[in-house]
Amino acid sequence: MYLVEKKEGAIACMVLALFFLGTWPALLTLLERRGRLPQHTYLDYTITNLLAAVIIAFTFGEIGKGTDQNPNFLIQLSQDNWPTVLFAMAGGVVLSIGNLSTQYAWAFVGLSVTEVVTSSITVVIGTSMNYFLDDKINKAEILFPGVGCFLIAVCLGSCVHASNASDDKAKLRHFANSKNDASRSNLPVSREPHGDSVGKDLEGGIATSDKAKVGSAGFLIELENRRSIKVFGKSTVIGLGITFFAGVCFSLFSPAFNLATNDQWDTLKDGVPHLSVYTAFFWFSVSCFVVAVILNISFLYHPVLNLPRSSLKAYLTDWDGRGWALLAGFLCGFGNGLQFMGGQAAGYAAADAVQALPLVSTFWGVVLFGEYRRSSRRTYILLGSMLFMFIVAVAVLMASSGHRK
Repeated sequence: MYLVEKKEGAIACMVLALFFLGTWPALLTLLERRGRLPQHTYLDYTITNLLAAVIIAFTFGEIGKGTDQNPNFLIQLSQDNWPTVLFAMAGGVVLSIGNLSTQYAWAFVGLSVTEVVTSSITVVIGTSMNYFLDDKINKAEILFPGVGCFLIAVCLGSCVHASNASDDKAKLRHFANSKNDASRSNLPVSREPHGDSVGKDLEGGIATSDKAKVGSAGFLIELENRRSIKVFGKSTVIGLGITFFAGVCFSLFSPAFNLATNDQWDTLKDGVPHLSVYTAFFWFSVSCFVVAVILNISFLYHPVLNLPRSSLKAYLTDWDGRGWALLAGFLCGFGNGLQFMGGQAAGYAAADAVQALPLVSTFWGVVLFGEYRRSSRRTYILLGSMLFMFIVAVAVLMASSGHRK
């Protein structure tokens, strides 16, 4: 079994995990904006997410000859370690529910704000729990100021969302007033050409032959026409509520995994070795998969947020975007595995530095989806402040890394 033991190796795992965990949400957001039902996307995603854990277990978990204290993956499957297996599976349950929640939150508050708020809540609650579970191997005088910076980032993230939502309402209001003025004076409605398109004006039902510029009112209307989750007319409190709920779920999965691998509560019988990262991650991913399948099949027939009904047959025949969903599952699976490998070596509190994933997600949100285009100066200042505080928080958190004996 291969184990990461040096701090440098742990930090390398965290950096790679950061990229993977920041990229997969962008892929799922892309599919939702193209109109694919989130139930279909999440079922695809969860298959490869489990497959990634299986691959890690049968490679890193089986490299070399195991010992009595560090048995290989297959040997651990037959040992009497169920108390800690249940901790790992509990972590998978809350992660699955959190990931499922964010898939709906992205539509309401955007990829960038959702990731910042959920990640910051994860650090504020989860990192504090991991610090005490890890017997305080991380430097408290550095760790907790970093946690405070994440808390500030949460507040700034909520302000960014409120400001951007206000900007969008102003754009749509101005668009409606302009159209009404043009209608009263019998003048054609002006459009902003930008390549070929397919759109339909929701307010007037007018088919357009031009695609609106990114960030304009026309762009927001075309996006609403296309996407699977309709957000116009819905309260922003719904989106923020889902986001905060997901953040609480995310804050619990890492401490549960920590308990599974290190057994701080002495639940194992004498002589039974602790779960390896790879065995714990396997059971963690199995429970994540089971919960996701049960919930999403239920949502196919009883959808939430006024989504259209679907069926297993419709899911199986929906190949539009399936490749991106499967890739997202691999990225998330390998990202989580690398995070846990680094956490076992340097402390799970320090490994929560991978919650810097919103830096990657915000990049994809701006580049791929045009988030914050044509927004107000106030929104840009708040966004910059949020990201700056986030960068400071991550740097401080990584600086608190310790070394597990």
